[in-house]
Amino acid sequence: MNTIDRIDSRTTHDADEDIRNRDIKIYVNGEIVPRDEAKVSVYDSGFMLGDGMWEGMRLYKGKWAFFDEHMDRFFDSCKAVSLDVGTDRAGILDALTRTAEANGMTDDVHCRLMLTRGVKARPFQHPRLSRSGPTLVIIMEHSKPVDGLQGQGIRLATVAQVRGLPMSQDAKYNSHSKLNCVIAALQAEQAGADEALMLDPHGFVNTTNACNFFIVRRGAVWTSTGDYCMNGVTRAKVIEVCRDNGIPVLEKNYSLYEAYGADEAFLTGTFGAQTPVASIDGKPIGDGTRPVMARIRQLYKELVERNVSDQSHD
Repeated sequence: MNTIDRIDSRTTHDADEDIRNRDIKIYVNGEIVPRDEAKVSVYDSGFMLGDGMWEGMRLYKGKWAFFDEHMDRFFDSCKAVSLDVGTDRAGILDALTRTAEANGMTDDVHCRLMLTRGVKARPFQHPRLSRSGPTLVIIMEHSKPVDGLQGQGIRLATVAQVRGLPMSQDAKYNSHSKLNCVIAALQAEQAGADEALMLDPHGFVNTTNACNFFIVRRGAVWTSTGDYCMNGVTRAKVIEVCRDNGIPVLEKNYSLYEAYGADEAFLTGTFGAQTPVASIDGKPIGDGTRPVMARIRQLYKELVERNVSDQSHD
């Protein structure tokens, strides 16, 4: 069997199958339409060039976890590339609320909010050819991470594709332009792994193609400096709960040598929160008990609950 056809492959975004997602309604520029009717133009700058920004968010008990932090990243990214959102945070929240209500969704929901520079007058690169205003799309799905990932963990392969320097394409943008990460994912898949472990331009351990990366060594949590990795909301919250609860946490340069010898390793992202890593380049990580990640996972869950509760009292 070809490695890319393996039936046991998995990713950090694996979710339980939910037949309700066949009939979801999607927000497209102010209209909420059935999934099969949700369309954008082939002239749209997002389709044509990957010219756009997006956010991934989760709905808990009718509230968006860490909404303000996600909007900080979203609006900062749009401003940095002169992409007019066309509305303010209240307008985005209204669109999210309308979409959730149209789908009857309140919990275990993942949202992908996407904004592009809009339809182009001609099929060429220059931004000024996008003259009709931005395209805003919101896709919400009933989405619960599969339980098996917490036991099995993700298998990583170190790949040749790196997270580049900020002057090439800053990884802090949640950009539609994801080819760099797609190439990394392909390289990992072709190596027989689930996801890619990407280095920074200097050869230090950085991030995966889809998530931020942490290791645990002798009770201390390590992650990259943040100079070349995704500006992850969950990454920031994990660092926060460590600092607030007496868990040593370091943002530093480290090599594969330290990663291979780690007691634990895990990934962070909005979808899966914290997902354990089983192996890197075929080398098992730790003994599989993962006590530090388990504590962080519980602390993070409590932080989400407080954040959602605080919104309920606004």
